[in-house]
Amino acid sequence: MKREDIFDFVSERYDVKPDYPWKDNTNYAVLRHSDSKKWFALVMDITADKLGLNSDDEIDVLNVKVRKEFVGPLREKKGIYRAYHMDKNNWVTINLNEVKKTEEIQDLIAESYELTV
Repeated sequence: MKREDIFDFVSERYDVKPDYPWKDNTNYAVLRHSDSKKWFALVMDITADKLGLNSDDEIDVLNVKVRKEFVGPLREKKGIYRAYHMDKNNWVTINLNEVKKTEEIQDLIAESYELTV
């Protein structure tokens, strides 16, 4: 799933557009609730080594909040890692180059949206 697909999904489902709050990181997009402005997702391009991978290639990742009891089992799946730049007890990072199932990513975004209401 590409970042544009994520933006299309949240736009259609939640009427949310990406927000780019950092001047130095113009590819870091925050997805926020329209009313409370709480984050429910963060899309970034980072180097793969920041996830513990043996590469310095830039990759697109998605951070989402998940239920605490699912953090461990989710991180056992290919392409899902300890949260980069977020609370590792409640968030995970999805390598968009590795996780190919659109429905799985959409379900995790939907859960994150509900958990952050």
